[in-house]
Amino acid sequence: MWELVNNSTLDQNSAYKYIMMCEFFSETCVVAKEGDKLVGFVTAFIPPEQQDVVFVWQIGVDPSQRGKGLASKILNELISREGCKDVRYVEATITPSNQASQSLFRRLAKDHDTKCEVKDCFAEELFPGDNHEEELTFRVGPLKK
Repeated sequence: MWELVNNSTLDQNSAYKYIMMCEFFSETCVVAKEGDKLVGFVTAFIPPEQQDVVFVWQIGVDPSQRGKGLASKILNELISREGCKDVRYVEATITPSNQASQSLFRRLAKDHDTKCEVKDCFAEELFPGDNHEEELTFRVGPLKK
């Protein structure tokens, strides 16, 4: 996961973060492989105070797989897992310029015949430095199970 992110434009986290996510949140982390090569992943967690929500931390897709619907497949795998049986909402924060992720979550809502609500979350002045946009919360649901 770290290598895929390191070779992309995604926000970089430490290798430790990916190890921790897979170790402690394995039910809400999904990987996609082609042969032995990791070509996509999602890291997510269920917030302790919101057991009906799965929060998607990050989605990565190898450039060789873009346009094939892999991100949608990974998200659908995530919400179909036993660990997400009580999940009714999928949430993520997305920057205004990240049209691909915005489209992905809107498509998830459409595919599940539900709503995608967008609201302000983290203002850009909360981030250190000058190069991080605000983050908007995208909330898809309620999901019908």
